[in-house]
Amino acid sequence: MATKPLIGVSTYLETARWGVWELEAALLPAGYPRLVQAAGGLAVMLPPDDPAYAAGAVARLDGLVIAGGPDVDPSRYGAERDPRCGPEARARDGWELALIGAALASGTPLLGICRGMQLLNVALGGTLVQHVEGHVGAVGVFGRHTVKPVPGSLYAELVDEEVLVPTYHHQAVDRLGSGLTASAFAADGTVEAVELPGPRWALGVQWHPEMGADVCVMEGLVRASS
Repeated sequence: MATKPLIGVSTYLETARWGVWELEAALLPAGYPRLVQAAGGLAVMLPPDDPAYAAGAVARLDGLVIAGGPDVDPSRYGAERDPRCGPEARARDGWELALIGAALASGTPLLGICRGMQLLNVALGGTLVQHVEGHVGAVGVFGRHTVKPVPGSLYAELVDEEVLVPTYHHQAVDRLGSGLTASAFAADGTVEAVELPGPRWALGVQWHPEMGADVCVMEGLVRASS
């Protein structure tokens, strides 16, 4: 029987409605598993859990995706809360930071998407801009802008040219975390991708590849996880 790399994707825990039900649910926009599947992986959901179990969960995976979602609690990087910062998501912050730590410690390939990239930066001691003026646009509507790869970076190996990407920015990387390098930028200088140089495959992107047709980034993760 053919096997595919098992890719864990972190999820929301929210109240949701479907059919006749309105219940708390582990949620993941369908674009994430579809992108994993299109890239040749097998997607599994990782809803928020006790951080003590993160290392055991990652040990069963071939690769890890930290999905987009709510703002990171500023206390995680030692900052005062800006009034424009979104509501806390403490359980998700703790779980995903533990997943990132376990992936980095074990060398498990890691892809952070939007919030996931920001958490990767925070996990390594970096800070965030809590509100990026002019980037969010209409509430709940994805925009598009170009990102330019840094020559010689891991990201540039995956996508070697300037590309138009789906985006919904509210926060962004400020000070880079220890060991991270910026590997793509927007025209206004916003850091759009970060990575850890060296043997570990660890990449974060600020945009939402699951909302577009480009599978290059996820294909890179799946290859590294094979």
